[in-house]
Amino acid sequence: MSDSAPIYDDKAHVRGNLDLTGAAWIRSDEGAEEEEEHVEIAFVEHTDGVTYTAMRNSAHPEGPVLVFTPAEWEAFILGVKDGEFDEPW
Repeated sequence: MSDSAPIYDDKAHVRGNLDLTGAAWIRSDEGAEEEEEHVEIAFVEHTDGVTYTAMRNSAHPEGPVLVFTPAEWEAFILGVKDGEFDEPW
């Protein structure tokens, strides 16, 4: 018997099926040099009618992409605003 909580994957149908070819990637250049790496995001509508938020590293545009549901994106933004991801120094 497993002691772990059940896993609910609300993006299983999206994983590998989100079309990013026409994504309009945006980034904040605030306080950064043009040559530096940036986090880029794009809002991409899926065939299920949901708009997902995709995130990637500008230095590796063909690399991995994180995909957030609207609820995950909202939680992430609230965490950022609350300082949850601030560097400890």
